[in-house]
Amino acid sequence: MNRNGRMGTIDVEFELDAPKRPRKGTKREPQAGGGQTPRLTRLMALAIKCLGMVESGEVLDYAELARVGYVTRARMSQIMNLVNLAPDIQERILFLPPTEVGRSPLTETAVRQIACQPLWNRQRAQWQEIHKEVKC
Repeated sequence: MNRNGRMGTIDVEFELDAPKRPRKGTKREPQAGGGQTPRLTRLMALAIKCLGMVESGEVLDYAELARVGYVTRARMSQIMNLVNLAPDIQERILFLPPTEVGRSPLTETAVRQIACQPLWNRQRAQWQEIHKEVKC
């Protein structure tokens, strides 16, 4: 008992059903659907979804999206810059083939560099260059 005459312990039981993360160095098992959706594809879809939320007024701005998504404002800007890509490049990213083993050879960093280019014709030329190199 404490000073107020009450017991000092509380017993609580609960179960966590969180999926277990694989240890570093272990390979992920492919999903039943024939591979894993590339990270870049998921980020592109997220950027399009977030843009729609801002345009519809569901959220005020990118800063609010960052708070809600538990990421920094800088990271949210990186993700949102993907919508600056030419529409045909966005479409190709959304329909990248699933990754069977390991990581996708097409990196977010390479695509972010393309998104910095304001002219779509130059973006397309840069896309062709990296697409040839990684052979997606």
